[in-house]
Amino acid sequence: MPDVFDGILGQPQVRRFLRSAVQGGRVGHAYLFTGPAGSNKTQAAYALAQAVICEKGGCDGCDACKRVVRRTHPDVRYYFPEGASGYLVEQVREIVADVDLAPIQAKSKVYIIDRADLLGTQAANAFLKTLEEPPAGVVIIMLGRTLESVLPTIVSRCQAVPFRQIPVSEACGIVSQNTGASRMEAAAAIQACGGSLTGAMEFVKSTERFAFRARVIEVMELLRNADDLDVLGYVQELLNRAKAPLDLVRAAQEEELAASADFMAKSALRQIEMRHKRALAAKTTESLNQITAIIRSWLRDVLMVCGNAPQLVINEDARRGIIDAAELTDAARVARALMAVDETDAAIAANVSPETCFDVLLFQTREVLYGTHCTGYAAK
Repeated sequence: MPDVFDGILGQPQVRRFLRSAVQGGRVGHAYLFTGPAGSNKTQAAYALAQAVICEKGGCDGCDACKRVVRRTHPDVRYYFPEGASGYLVEQVREIVADVDLAPIQAKSKVYIIDRADLLGTQAANAFLKTLEEPPAGVVIIMLGRTLESVLPTIVSRCQAVPFRQIPVSEACGIVSQNTGASRMEAAAAIQACGGSLTGAMEFVKSTERFAFRARVIEVMELLRNADDLDVLGYVQELLNRAKAPLDLVRAAQEEELAASADFMAKSALRQIEMRHKRALAAKTTESLNQITAIIRSWLRDVLMVCGNAPQLVINEDARRGIIDAAELTDAARVARALMAVDETDAAIAANVSPETCFDVLLFQTREVLYGTHCTGYAAK
């Protein structure tokens, strides 16, 4: 019979482990899911949250399960680092204080703490007692890239669950099988979503997202002939397109608040508002990272052509423009442009203005790839 853990694609051992823990009544109070980006850790965390929150152990059909899937259940909290270099001590103290509060709707509460590898010593010290002995009914799920990157004091208080790196060919097959998309579409979507299978499956189902991807790639192709005003216009257009999905998120949040306003206490409503704020911030970052992921994918293909490996191009539908770009640059310059993309991701994480991040990225990419000087930008 299908259950909530069937959605943890590409991780059969994790599925079996979590399913067994729930069915045997052995769900622990603290877990550490470790694995590379795209290994479905977040999907697994929310599946376990469904099993904990649902009175039937994760039926995947009740209102509670559906709200967990939609990320709108008030007793399932998701956190990510708010500081430029990781979690802030004040942020962790807020989590600790929240853990002590009673659930709003369910009998249990689940806390999903993303990027546990960015939990520094001081912030971790504020969290250790809560992690070791949370109140009854509280389950804490921490997500990290590697076991070694997480502080030993955190690791020792959690049950570690390793996630494997899913091979590219297998990942494409999973997305294709579950969506009906072609392998080319699946590969492009996986690249656009930073390796996330769940994100890729949502991506291939959206004509708007594929149109957005096509426009980002087109901008990269146009960059070599663009003047400064063109570049600034491209940045504004891409940011406007990236923000479009956020309107749907805001509308859903407003609908949830309106539905809860009549029967929830003000303190509970404030908790929901704070959760909405965090969710919107996370979705905003995700949208911006999607632009950099598509740019990175395009540059990676240009690098493959420069390296005489055109058979490794992923964005097959953009092959002609990729070859044209490769003829005007070389591998060393493409590598420098890829470094600029990584720097942009870091700047976004540090809450630098998106306009500034992408202005700098496109101007740098134009200059690095094609030797075009950005005198107009310097004066800006």
